[in-house]
Amino acid sequence: MDELQEGAFVYILLCSDGAYYVGSYRGADLNVRIVEHNSGYRKTAWTYRRRPVALVWADHFARYDEAVACERQLKGWSRAKKATLIRGDYTEISRLAKSKSGQRRPSS
Repeated sequence: MDELQEGAFVYILLCSDGAYYVGSYRGADLNVRIVEHNSGYRKTAWTYRRRPVALVWADHFARYDEAVACERQLKGWSRAKKATLIRGDYTEISRLAKSKSGQRRPSS
């Protein structure tokens, strides 16, 4: 199957230290990847010392390249903007996007 057509998940994990981890996973069952994170499967992984982790947001993309583009975008976001996405507050995401510092701007 064409690698662009397989699809993939983009996800955000909340780590035990309060940090967010953004990743992508090419597979049919995202839970497989979450179990890998929590099992310590990869000792060199960023999440290894931050276990346990909890899935707090995920989306599926039909094309793998779209998932990778989304993952890169989210990795560049501030913590506040990621938290807003997790809450599903798309109006606030738009407001934060207009702020260079990523800090909440007062409403008019």
